[in-house]
Amino acid sequence: MKTDSAIMDSQAKIEIIQVLCEKLRACYIFPEVAERICAYLQACLQSGEYDDLVDGNLFALALTLHLQEVNGDEHLWVKWHAQALPEDDGQLRLNQDWQAERRLEARLENYGFYKLERLPGNIGYLDIHYLHRPEWGGDAVAPAMGFLAHTQALIIDVRQCLGGYPGMVALLCSYLFGEHPMHLASIYWRDEDITQEYWTEASLHGPRYTEKAVYVLTSKATFSAGEMLADILQSQKRASIIGEKTDGGAHAGASYRIHAHFEAFIPIGRTINPLTGTNWEGCGVTPDIPATSEASFAMAYKLALQSVLVALGELGNDPLRKLAEEAREALERLN
Repeated sequence: MKTDSAIMDSQAKIEIIQVLCEKLRACYIFPEVAERICAYLQACLQSGEYDDLVDGNLFALALTLHLQEVNGDEHLWVKWHAQALPEDDGQLRLNQDWQAERRLEARLENYGFYKLERLPGNIGYLDIHYLHRPEWGGDAVAPAMGFLAHTQALIIDVRQCLGGYPGMVALLCSYLFGEHPMHLASIYWRDEDITQEYWTEASLHGPRYTEKAVYVLTSKATFSAGEMLADILQSQKRASIIGEKTDGGAHAGASYRIHAHFEAFIPIGRTINPLTGTNWEGCGVTPDIPATSEASFAMAYKLALQSVLVALGELGNDPLRKLAEEAREALERLN
C-alpha cells in the first residue's frame, strides 16, 4: 500500500474498508448495526464516492462521516497519521510504543486538569478538558482536591471536556461522596462479553469534598467521559448541572490499526447508569439549569456565592465577616 497521504490508490482504499469492516463486525457494541454500517461503506465504495479522494486526511474524514451516518454514533471515527502506526493487529492501547507517546501527550497537558483556582468568596473552580486514565493521571487528582478541600462550594467546568476514561471519572467522583463504596456506573464490553462495574473508592489520598454544594458546567461540546461525570453527579443528586445539553456519546471504545497510517476508533462498551438503567447516547445530559455555555459560569458562581452567604448566617467572628464581605462584593460584581 502507498504510505504517502497524497497518493492513495484504489487498492489501498479497498483494503482499508475491508479491515475496517472486519473490526466493526468483530468489536462494535451493536453487531446488527455493524452489518448495516459495513453494507453502507461497501455501497459507497462501489458507487465511486471515494474515487477522487487521494489524500489520506480527506479519505479518513469521508469514512468518519459515513460511519456516523448510519446511527449517529460520534464515537465511530477514522484518523490518518503521517507517521506509520505500530504493526499490531490488536488494540493500539496494547502497544507499548503507542502508549508511551499517548502518555507523554497526557502528561504535557497535565492529565486534562487545565485550571485550579480559589475564586473570591472562597469558591473552588476546577477546569477539566480530558479525563485521562487513573494509572497515568491519578496522582494529579489528590493535590487538586486537596487544594479545593477548604472552599465553601465547588464549580467543575467540563464545557471543553471531550472525553476520557471511566476509571478517572470514578476516582474524581470518589472525592465527592462519602467513604462507603457507591456503585456509579457499569460498562458492558462486547469484545470480552463481560460487565465491568465502577465504584467509588473507600480509601483516598487526601480529604473528601462532601456535604458542600457542587456545580457542573456543560456545553454542546461536552462529550463521553465528561458527560459520564455530569450524568453520575446529576442522577446521584450530588451536583447541579448548569449549561447546555451535552453532545450525547456514551459508548466506550478502543483504537485499532486498520492500515499503516489509519486508526479506527470503535465503541466496544455500552455504559449503564445503575439508577436509570440507561445512558445518554444520542440524547445527551440535560442540565438542571439551562444556560448558554458563555453564561453558565456566572450563573453557577452566583448560586455558589448565595449559598455561602446563606450558610454563614449570623456571623460570630472577624474571619467569617471578612468572608461574607468578600462574597457580597463578588456577587455585586456579577450583578
